[in-house]
Amino acid sequence: MLRLSSDTRVFVCTHPTDMRKSFNGLYALTKTVLEQDPLSGHLFVFVNRKRDFVKALYFERGGLCLWAKRLEQGQFATLVGDGEVATLTDTQLLMWLDGIGLENRNQLKRFAA
Repeated sequence: MLRLSSDTRVFVCTHPTDMRKSFNGLYALTKTVLEQDPLSGHLFVFVNRKRDFVKALYFERGGLCLWAKRLEQGQFATLVGDGEVATLTDTQLLMWLDGIGLENRNQLKRFAA
């Protein structure tokens, strides 16, 4: 299970990605398509065309990490974003990974220190 700090931003690539890509390929997509710094500590998520496989790239102390999830049944919901990228909160990401649709879902206001 992914554990994210509250200041970690999540960027999801909205167009299909070739899942044969590993660290270097996803690093390049993060820089060119998402236009973000892969070493920023944020999470960059990529989905294949069938939407049944996800890879997430992030930087931790000392190096890049790659996290993957493949569904045995069903698909991940389609995300709509601004151009090539959708931004999610950590809560929205976990809901999306668990199969909860994000459309028409409103998160109630909570206190944040």
